[in-house]
Order: sequence, then structure tokens, then C-alpha cells
Amino acid sequence: MSRSNRLLWILSAWMLAALSAAYFVAAADSIESPSTVVRQGPRPLKPSDHGVGRYTAEVEFRDLAGKSHRLSEFSAAKATVVCMTSVSCPLSKKYLPTLVDLAKAYAPRGVQFLLVNTVATDKPDEMQAAAASLGSHALYVNDITGTLSLAVGAKTTTDVVVLDATRTVIYHGAVDDQYGFGYSLDAPRRRYLAEALDAVLAGRSPEVAACVAPGCALTIETKASATPQPAVTYHNRISRILAQNCVECHRSGGVGPFDLTSAAEVSAHAAMIKQVVERGVMPPWFAAPDESGRPSPWANDRSLSAADKADLLTWLDGGRPLGDRRDGIAPTPRSDEWQIGKPDAVFEFAQPVSIKATGVMPYRNVVVETNLPEERWVQAIEIQPGVLGVVHHVLVFAMQGDESDSEQDDQAEGRGGYWAIYVPGNSTQIFPQGFAKRLPKGAKLRFQMHYTPSGMAVEDRTRIGLIFADQPPEHEVRVAGVVNVRLRIPPGADNHEEVATLRLPFDVQVLGFLPHMHLRGKACRYEVIDADGDSQTLLDIPRYDFNWQLLYNYFDPLPLERGTTLKFTAWFDNSDKNPANPDATQTVRWGPQTYDEMHLGYVEYYVPGVKPGETPSLSPVGRFTGGARDGSNIEKIFRSLDRNDDGELAGDEIPAGQRENLLRLDANKDGVITLAEAQRLLKLLRPRP
Repeated sequence: MSRSNRLLWILSAWMLAALSAAYFVAAADSIESPSTVVRQGPRPLKPSDHGVGRYTAEVEFRDLAGKSHRLSEFSAAKATVVCMTSVSCPLSKKYLPTLVDLAKAYAPRGVQFLLVNTVATDKPDEMQAAAASLGSHALYVNDITGTLSLAVGAKTTTDVVVLDATRTVIYHGAVDDQYGFGYSLDAPRRRYLAEALDAVLAGRSPEVAACVAPGCALTIETKASATPQPAVTYHNRISRILAQNCVECHRSGGVGPFDLTSAAEVSAHAAMIKQVVERGVMPPWFAAPDESGRPSPWANDRSLSAADKADLLTWLDGGRPLGDRRDGIAPTPRSDEWQIGKPDAVFEFAQPVSIKATGVMPYRNVVVETNLPEERWVQAIEIQPGVLGVVHHVLVFAMQGDESDSEQDDQAEGRGGYWAIYVPGNSTQIFPQGFAKRLPKGAKLRFQMHYTPSGMAVEDRTRIGLIFADQPPEHEVRVAGVVNVRLRIPPGADNHEEVATLRLPFDVQVLGFLPHMHLRGKACRYEVIDADGDSQTLLDIPRYDFNWQLLYNYFDPLPLERGTTLKFTAWFDNSDKNPANPDATQTVRWGPQTYDEMHLGYVEYYVPGVKPGETPSLSPVGRFTGGARDGSNIEKIFRSLDRNDDGELAGDEIPAGQRENLLRLDANKDGVITLAEAQRLLKLLRPRP
């Protein structure tokens, strides 16, 4: 790009920012503000602390007719759902019709439902009526001894526990969020049990694996409580801990340096496993725990629970008993299977990318055509590297028209945000019902690839699979960046601080964060500052690791009001004490390669009360799907400011704070701005050499 064209691009971006800033003033007033609601329903729990991933021992129990059953007789089912119930608990009674409907819907798909009542004083005739409503779609269990309830770790009379075919707990929590103590909704916002069953049937893990189920607390007094727990063995315990926390990377073709899918492999690396677990290096999770002791707000918290850590270390230090192979887990799925289920569309590199055997490689940008005949809304995304061992991470950007020129992308990406992402341990994004990302007609997908040579020259053809929503969603998922492209890290600085802020022009609901720095990144923190100047830490990462670009997903979206400020602070180590530092003698500035640096706090969010496709962005200058570089979006901005619909912006339609900048668009100097004059920006945005 020539110097004159670069100056034109900078000027046009500046003018577009001014126009978008004016739009924010008008748009913020038109967006419906969400009512302030204190959530009283299910709250998140750390899955491993709530029994998820544990083996359920064989137990015997009786149905309402007195017939004896064992859990193993349901091993042919694709999943077994243990639903706690009671005819004397008000919340259980409210949930009975929901359970009946779920059983009718999922029993034909190979799911076994067990409704389990442990309340000894519940009336037999009322239990018979409840059992009759289920028909043949579920079994009603009269668990007076509490044997089954204890085996699955039930807590309340509305608790549900989902077991896979190997009796591993896949989900433990609420049916949905429709009912709780002191509240009822006309319809649930989240259907946790249905979402978990859909995930299990699709061969993937539920997005939400554990939460509190509001209900009457269970009192279980039984001889079963005195039954000694089975000894910890590889098959009944350790294999499940590893499957839940390690095997996603430590498997054949994975990015882990060795496999952990068999007892022999685990024993061979016992000393190394013990070292990284004791140091807290593995599993990779870097969010500092809440000092108040409250449950983690993160739906994808990967940290090892105290119980799992204790059992794993004890087993590693002991004789490492194998146990009964029949208690083992299902085989690990092949790497070429889709975790999101069969995609509606798959887009792959047209030509393979050659990866050298040794050294380092600069980022590679690969553009893939979608040739979509119409706009689509995407419900689930999965990125599959062609060669897992050499793909460090992938950022995908959705572009319109001829936006594939990457010369201007480095800073724009920071403001505009990614469209999809892959890092080891985080290859999928599955949005809840009512949420989706927009993919424009004819969009191009630009893959920013970070390759790490692994000792052997290979060729990679990464692909992305998409599942489309059946209809436009209620909420459009967007991504923005809290970014400081003017960072300057002095030579030798071992704790250099940089700060970036983003003031919210409208109410948003934050879905998650993804911090991004390069090799000198040391620590980072997201904070929110309210209108009074009071700050609150949202995510603190005291030890940042470039090798793990983790997305921290909220269990419940975080509501932030218009006028508050998001602050992203990062600390960098540019000293010779940082073993990953390419050169401690250089001043480091913003740049796309790993030897450059970035200060970039991604924010995933949605704007409540706005139609999908019309969601205003927190990144007005960014290069992103549906952004203001789209001519139709500029027209929407213009129309929103033109309150009298006369085709001109004049007088108080031009916000005072942006008046001087916006009047630069007034080509004929008549004091008003027409749409044609505003659209001159498009020509400036795409200057030709």
C-alpha cells in the first residue's frame, strides 16, 4: 500500500469512528434495557466437585411394585437419567410434567429414565398416580433404603444425574431454571437436562455439566451409608479423572507429548504427571480462585478438584492398582469425529500448508471461500486442525466482499474480535438455544494459523465445521477487544504494565473473556469500573501462559450497564529472566508475530433487546462480521441519526461532541450531511494502490 493510500485509510477509519460514536448516542437510547433480576435459580458448581466424571458403583434397588433392579441392567441404554422426585415437595410436583415430557421425547432415542423417590412418608396412592403419568417411558423407583440416591450423590428432590453407558456421571444438576423457591417462570430460559442429553447423544460433553438443583434437601438415613467405598483403581476412578481433564490433548494425534489413554501409558509417565499436578501446571486453568470461597462463575473451569487431585496423587504414589476392566470408561473417540455432531457445512483449506520440521514459523493467513448463497446463523462451531501436533492456536475472522487483504488486519482484529477460535483443549463453541453468530452471504473465512514445528515436516489442512440454527436467534453473539495498540515495552523490563479501557455505550451481557498476549505476557486482569469510579475484578490471571489461549465462559451472563468501563491490564516480562523472550535488548511494540507483542482482552457478549443482525458493536472501527465497514451498516447508522427522515443530518441530529469531525464529510459545505456524502467513506476504506 502506498503512503498516500495508507493515510487515506487512517483518515477514513478516524471519520468512521466519529460517525459510529454519534450512532452510539442514538442507539443507546433505543436499546431496551434489561430489567434488574437477581437470579434465584440454579447456580454453577465445579463439575468434579459435584460428582461429574465419577464412576457409579453397581447397586440394587426396587421399583414401586417391589421388583428388584440393578443399574447394570440398563447398560444397553445410551444414557440413564436418575431423576429425584417426591409427591410431597412442591417443586418436585411442579417438575413432574416436565419430566414426563422429557421421558416421552428421549426414551425412543435410547435414554432410560428412573424417577427416584426416597421420602418414606410419601403416600403410595400419590406415587402410583405419578408413576402412571410416565407410562412405559420411565421407571418409578421407591428408594426407601436410599441405596440408589446415595450411589449417584443426589442432594435435593429435583436433582437429576445423567450416566453414560459406563455409569460415568456426565451431568449432575437441575432439570431447567423454570422453578425455584419463591419464583416461577412461564417458560425456562435454560433447559439443562435436555441440553446435557443432546450432548451425550451427539458424543460430546455438556456445555453445563453441574449446577445446583433447587428443591427440598434430601435426608437419607440408610445402612448403605455405612457401606465401605471401593478402593481407588485405574478403571473405576483414575481413567475417568484423566478422561475428563487430560485425554483431550494426551491421545493419539493430540498436541500432548504422550498418550494417557491406557494404564500402561499413565504408569510410564507417573513421575511427570505427579510433578505437573503438584505444581498446578496441569490441567491448564489460570484464573485465580475467588478468595470469598464462592463457587467458580466459569462454566468451563478446568482446574482439578481437591478430591480428584488427592485420589490421583495417592494412586500414583501407591501400587497403581488396575481394578476390574469392566468398570472402565468407553474408548476415546477418534480424532476425526466431530464433537458438535454432524456439521451442516464444512470448510477446509483448498491447499495444504507446509510445516517445516524445526525452528519457528510466522503466523500464516489462509482465506477459505464459503460461497454461501444466503446469510446463516451459526449455532455450533468446531475447528479441527489437520495435524494436531503442530497447530498451536487458530483465530478465524469472517469477512465480507473483498476484505481478504490482510495488510491492515493486525490492529483492526484487536478491535473487531475473532469469529471462531481453536486452542488445545478448546476446539468447539456451542451456543445455547436462542444464541448464535452471524455468517453473511458469501462470507470468506480467514484463518490466522500459529504453527509450532514438531520435529517432522508435515502438511496441514485445517477445517471448520458449522451447525446452523433453524431460525434467527433471539441474541446475536459478538466479540470485541479491549486493546492498546500503542504499547511499548522497554528492554529488560521484568514487570511492565500496560492498560486498555473500553467504555460501554449501551447495556451488554458478557458471555466470557479471552486474554491474548505473546511470549512476554506475564499476567493480566479484567476489571469493571462503574459510573462512580468503583472497580471490581472480573477475571484475574496471575500467571499467564501463551501456550494456552483459554476462553473463560460465564455460567450466567454478566450484566454490565451503559456508562461502565471495562479495563484490561496486562503485565509483561521483557527481561532475560523470561526464558521464552526472543530478545531482551529490544523495545517491543504491537505486532502480529510471536516476537512482537499484543495487549488484547477479547470480550464475548450480546446486547439485550436488539434484533439479531442489528446488534451494535463495541468495536466501531474493527474488521468483523456485520461491522461498520459494511455499507448497509453505515446506512443504518445514518438512518438512526436522521430523526426527521429527510435524508440529511443537520442541526442537533449531529451530536455536538462529534460535530467538527462529522462536518468534514460535508463535501459541498452547506452545513448538512447527506447519505451519499457519508458513503464516501466506503471508497476511502478500500483505497487501491
